[in-house]
Amino acid sequence: MSKMSIYGLTLDKLTDWLVAQGEKKFRAAQIWNWIYVKRVDDFEQMTNLSKKTIQLLQNCYVMGTLEKQIEQKAKDGTTKFLFRLSDGNLIETVLMPHEYGLSVCVTSQVGCNIGCSFCASGLLKKNRDLTSGEMVEQLVAIQRSLDQKGKDERVSHIVVMGIGEPFDNFDYVMDFLRIINDGKGLAIGARHITVSTSGIVPKIYEFADIDWQINLAISLHAPNNELRSRIMKINRAYPIEKLMEAVDYYLKKTNRRITFEYIMLKDINDHKEEALQLAKLLENKRHLAYVNLIPYNPVEEHSEYQRSEKESVVAFYETLKKRGINAVVRKEFGTDIDAACGQLRSKQIKKERVRKG
Repeated sequence: MSKMSIYGLTLDKLTDWLVAQGEKKFRAAQIWNWIYVKRVDDFEQMTNLSKKTIQLLQNCYVMGTLEKQIEQKAKDGTTKFLFRLSDGNLIETVLMPHEYGLSVCVTSQVGCNIGCSFCASGLLKKNRDLTSGEMVEQLVAIQRSLDQKGKDERVSHIVVMGIGEPFDNFDYVMDFLRIINDGKGLAIGARHITVSTSGIVPKIYEFADIDWQINLAISLHAPNNELRSRIMKINRAYPIEKLMEAVDYYLKKTNRRITFEYIMLKDINDHKEEALQLAKLLENKRHLAYVNLIPYNPVEEHSEYQRSEKESVVAFYETLKKRGINAVVRKEFGTDIDAACGQLRSKQIKKERVRKG
């Protein structure tokens, strides 16, 4: 049986495990300080631990299950990392510079089964869920990369919007969030963390019942069932009416603003008609609803989808604003590299298949 990543343990779970092994409770905080504050990459570097404790950790856990394969940097500073997991699978993670700090987009699954017809992430079907440790390691690897470049910079914001559906990997993702939010570790503020879902309704209720300040985003992309079912097959299982009931529950339970992601697809969902339908759909939640209009990054395998014209995006935005819906057109990142989520991974897998014949 392969060893588990030490990064997959919450502080409480690490504490309980150490106590069960006959270690002192305070050892957990010491270990966390080494791995998240000092960011060492070897148990041997934990100099205030006994040899017995270090041996115990080495016998049961590993540090570092990701191997960086590719690092692509765009002119705007956006950097895409392609990592190979211990089982050979590939994932990608993105570092994005904002005026308010550095944000990392984390992947939650190897592949995706949600099947959005325009998305690069779904080109390769889900192989497996990522563990919480593999998600944490994406963030740690990028922070270490910044450290090694001598930059006094810290990752301050996290979005779980990479490859995969986070709510299809709910338990591991929730542990990941607890780990990165913990004040004794990476201490990423809850309000600086956003989780995105395509609309797995039961998990929206479950997420609402967790008492924390982490943000929720819904990948909506269409304002009516006919269109949404055509481009997002998840809508057949959880139609918009059911999704909006879950959203209403979330808003009532948390009183927190929710973001609706809306990719602008030319001549498909970008007409004034759809803008009016979207405004109508959100009118009773406008005080806590925020629409993020996203320019589409074309994907070779989905040639039927193209980026909306700028004029269409502006008209769509203005229609929403006139009806009192808060909206923004998302700033683009990394347009001169493999911009679409999952595109870098997909290209690399194709290259490897060609090499193997």
